[in-house]
Amino acid sequence: MPNPMARLVAGVPLPLVVIGPDLLVHEANSAAQALLSVSGETLVGRHHGLLIRAPEVLGAIGRALNAGEWAVVRMVTPSAGADRVHEVTVTPLDSGVLLAFADLTEAEEMDRMRRDFVANVSHELRTPLTAISGFVETLQGAAKDDPEARMRFLTIMAAETERMNRLVRDLLHLSRVEAEERIRPETRVDLAAIARSVGDSLQPVAQAAEVRLALEGVEAPIELRADADQMVQVLTNLTENAIKYGSPAGATVTLALKRDTGPRGPVLRVDVVDQGAGIDARHIPRLTERFYRVDSHRSRAMGGTGLGLAIVKHIVQRHRGRLVIESEPGSGSKFSVLLPML
Repeated sequence: MPNPMARLVAGVPLPLVVIGPDLLVHEANSAAQALLSVSGETLVGRHHGLLIRAPEVLGAIGRALNAGEWAVVRMVTPSAGADRVHEVTVTPLDSGVLLAFADLTEAEEMDRMRRDFVANVSHELRTPLTAISGFVETLQGAAKDDPEARMRFLTIMAAETERMNRLVRDLLHLSRVEAEERIRPETRVDLAAIARSVGDSLQPVAQAAEVRLALEGVEAPIELRADADQMVQVLTNLTENAIKYGSPAGATVTLALKRDTGPRGPVLRVDVVDQGAGIDARHIPRLTERFYRVDSHRSRAMGGTGLGLAIVKHIVQRHRGRLVIESEPGSGSKFSVLLPML
């Protein structure tokens, strides 16, 4: 019958290892086995130095065994993807030492994403603010009595201010969508009517870009569970991107709705297809990252915030759908949203 320590170790979901005074592993639960085992070999009976290679952890084990010193140390384990990070609590026992491994990988990744997000927002705001500040100084000085220069600078300042407004608006949209992501909409809406409305609203944008906007499959009503405002945002973002960044003058952008069959039942397939230069494959996995741009200079010049596809991704996830991006250089791009009909 297992001893009390073995039962205790086995019943804790956190990886736990007990090392005896002989430096061998006396107890290890299944979580520790999964974390430290190589090729599925059992941990019990093996020397701890063969299982743990982190010098900080080994030093803490030695101090706990020799001086009864308690410690919390960090252990980084290289892996094929991101390195795994654990906080290891080393607790002296009457006979040996107990190691508890707390996985901090996800928390540290979230912290890194938060730092990157703050840095990106700061950068996006700093550029227009610097421009506006410079123009204000010029208008207060050398251009104060120059009507032509004053009007030119004021026009640029207005454009930069609007750019900051768009950024703040998109940040608020992204925050709201993330807060609601776990709550699937309950109301049923007609996506064909929404697509027709989006098409009408974007016709002036298409005409200004000398691009033809074609709608397909929107004649008959298509109802499904969705948030109407968010669906407007998805179709607008994808279609406007295709017009502004994906199609040269004279090209056609197609917004098409089609009923399809998915692995879990019927789906509505929404395709936005352009005839542009296409996107290199190395960019596609990162397109939905916040502030990621294939051509950052062109995107900023066209008024993009770098958040549009991130917003689309989170909205689609809230609707339990999928966003699929297909593109090849020289062959245009297709952005597809697959939404469950049930």
